[in-house]
Amino acid sequence: MDRKITPSRGPAIKNAVIATLLGLVLASAAYALSHGDSDRVQQRVDSATLMVTTVQAGAFEDTLRLRGSIKPKTSIYLDAISGGRVEQKLVEQGEFVTEGQPLVKLSNSALQLDVISREAQITEQLNFLRNTQMTMETNKLNLKRDLLEIEHQINQLQRKVKQAIALEKRDLIPKDDLLNLQQDLSYYQKRRQLTQERQQAENLIRQAQITQLEDSAKMLDTNLAFARQNLDNLLVKAPVSGYLSDLDVVVGESKTKGARLGQIDLPGEYKLAVEVDEYYLSQVQLGMAAKVRVNGRLIDAITTKIDSRVNASRFTVEIDLPGDLAGIKRGQSLDVDLVLSSPQDNAVLLNKGAFVNDSGGHWAFVLSSDGHQAHRTAIRLGKKNATVFQVLEGLKPGDRVITSSYSSFDNADELLLN
Repeated sequence: MDRKITPSRGPAIKNAVIATLLGLVLASAAYALSHGDSDRVQQRVDSATLMVTTVQAGAFEDTLRLRGSIKPKTSIYLDAISGGRVEQKLVEQGEFVTEGQPLVKLSNSALQLDVISREAQITEQLNFLRNTQMTMETNKLNLKRDLLEIEHQINQLQRKVKQAIALEKRDLIPKDDLLNLQQDLSYYQKRRQLTQERQQAENLIRQAQITQLEDSAKMLDTNLAFARQNLDNLLVKAPVSGYLSDLDVVVGESKTKGARLGQIDLPGEYKLAVEVDEYYLSQVQLGMAAKVRVNGRLIDAITTKIDSRVNASRFTVEIDLPGDLAGIKRGQSLDVDLVLSSPQDNAVLLNKGAFVNDSGGHWAFVLSSDGHQAHRTAIRLGKKNATVFQVLEGLKPGDRVITSSYSSFDNADELLLN
């Protein structure tokens, strides 16, 4: 009986191993041929695609380039002192208004009724005060009249007593009549003294009451004037002259007491509001110098306010602008350089470029003297401004550095330039 013979796999495996080893040998030979004896990774690059910058020596200005928005230096807000319904809009947003010019007319029936009620109450109270004063004057006059009558009685009794004494000595009248007259005279004299004391006491009390009544009358008049002023406030007027930059009112809508109606900006006074990264919060100081670019020229200015509240990793700095600047408007954006420190002379400077995004500023490709090669060189960068880095180590003036992006260099150590 015939038997099937299975071919052995040993020779095939042997051949595969030999082919793999041969491939590794050929790859190693190719790598050695292309790189020679050096371990450095080389890469050929077209020099036309590179940006090369020469390291310079000069003064380094520690500035921070930012962009700010022009805002009015002084703004006056318009609020509804007395709430009400918007009846009439007398001006439009953006117009120049003068002090005292009517802007918005409101109506408030409840306030009008309240003022009328207050006027009635205050008028009634004033009338009561006047009546009280009249009563006090009447009592004063009555007291004077009583005192006058008492004086009259005393004078008559004194005359009768004198006559009676003479008649009694001649026994022409009974002695009891003389005693009665003397008793009546003594009574009216004591009554006169009591009336005078009462008059003095009432004068003091009356003077204090008159002072209180006059103060009450003044207070009532003040309250009435205040109530009428609330009614007058329904006609909103411009508190100052300036540009009405905002007017948020629509005829027919209701505005509550204290609601914001608009804003008036004083003319010729502007400031620059700049948002700065919170990294510079400790470096920015009041009075710090700034250079603002306006219509192609640099304007010297200083920081006047720092709002240290951080919002979305940024804080706000305000810079006052000269009042004689022409051609600027509210909301316009301007470039500004904040001068963080004094200029440093004889610094090593390297132009800014995309290379720092790939190297982190720790290394850069420096061209050889013949310009055919670029070697990876360790460097250390310091401060930066809008255009240059301050080089602390690794470069010297005259070195040529590739400052374009390194993202396509595949971790090369040396570039061969075509």
